Amino acid sequence: MLSMMLLIVLWRGYRMIYNETRYNSHWNTKKLSELGTFARGKSKHRPRDDERLYEGGGYPLIQTGEVKAANLYITSHEQEYGEFGLAQSKLWDAGTLCITIAANIAETAILGYPMCFPDSVVGFSAFPSESSEKFMHYVFTYIRNSIQNSVTGSIQDNINIDYLSQLDFKVPPKSYQDKVVGVLGTIDEKIDTNTRICTELEAMAKTLYDYWFTQFDFPNAEGKPYRSSGGEMVWNDQLKREIPKGWTPGTISSLMKIENTSVNPQKLGNALMEHYSIPAFDANHNPAYEEAGTIESGKYVVDPECILTSKLNPHFKRLWDPYCDTENAICSTEFIVYRPRTAWTRPFCYAVLNSEAFYAHMVGKATASTGSRKRIQPDVSASFELAIPDEKTMRAFVELYAPIMEKQKALYKENCELTKLRDWLLPVLMNGQATVE
Repeated sequence: MLSMMLLIVLWRGYRMIYNETRYNSHWNTKKLSELGTFARGKSKHRPRDDERLYEGGGYPLIQTGEVKAANLYITSHEQEYGEFGLAQSKLWDAGTLCITIAANIAETAILGYPMCFPDSVVGFSAFPSESSEKFMHYVFTYIRNSIQNSVTGSIQDNINIDYLSQLDFKVPPKSYQDKVVGVLGTIDEKIDTNTRICTELEAMAKTLYDYWFTQFDFPNAEGKPYRSSGGEMVWNDQLKREIPKGWTPGTISSLMKIENTSVNPQKLGNALMEHYSIPAFDANHNPAYEEAGTIESGKYVVDPECILTSKLNPHFKRLWDPYCDTENAICSTEFIVYRPRTAWTRPFCYAVLNSEAFYAHMVGKATASTGSRKRIQPDVSASFELAIPDEKTMRAFVELYAPIMEKQKALYKENCELTKLRDWLLPVLMNGQATVE
């Protein structure tokens, strides 16, 4: 059964036909250029970091990394071109399918609103009578690994429009394509909705933490903002700032201990492990899954009480709350694994690690040897100083913050299950093994 779900590639002379099986022999074989038009993104000006390109902003710009990070739609951006930048680029319409051809090869996502992108991304617009941008997104999701494997190891791992245009694919009728999109798209849209809710919850959580522990306007005994209502503040020499009376200075290590329990492969048996890995971890917090028998030492054991943060810049802002239900979970040693010293303080500990102040500490203290990427040492990470509230205040904060965390965790877990369902359905729908009525 598993073998039938794999991508089937047949060689006929010099012609490689994707996904041909005995189930879809009645489908037509077409080149992808028969389904729509491919056009390369534009970024003519050099150097690409010229400040004039971005002056004034106003025109969203995405890179290959943002295509890879998206699920079905690209709904956010970090950079914007100004008028000068737009003049040497192009603003693509919402609904355009983006395909990466360098760095992250053959990753795809659809523009949620008009955006610019560089020549390392190709835009695809479907012929309405032949296909759709959503269906082509699933085509590339289906054949991505094959494309990546075909170029891995070349002098420069990349592809071009000619390569994409000449790919042959067993294409189902448009009516069947639409049914496939209906099934897979419904799953992906639910994933995107969940992710959007998680983003909103994240913003709410950060605002709550900032209000309580940066501005010190947590509710006082009368329910009014503490500092703004004249709450007593005292100078602290260690922190070099005023903090609320009754609070104490401390560090991350006051709240949490660093866990570095190494994996013992002999004790794992044959379980299917949840494997948290920084390079593989996606925007929906889905872990990879790995057979225990293939796991080597050099990884850490984690459980639901742990909080993971990356050692590696620029991933310091990646913070994870493992939702594993068993002890069958591990993570790479590129993580720092924290465990709260007192279980009930975990939501507060997570909020501290998720704060902008802690992120600034991580960035500022990261170091690198010649030729390597910047990392932060666990003990340096744990030296971050903060004002630790009295127990009453911390418990009140935990009561508000914990439900936000639990809602996020539930949505991430649902997304994990939805992703597994979509990934199971994709090949059997694409090769005709299963049909949609």
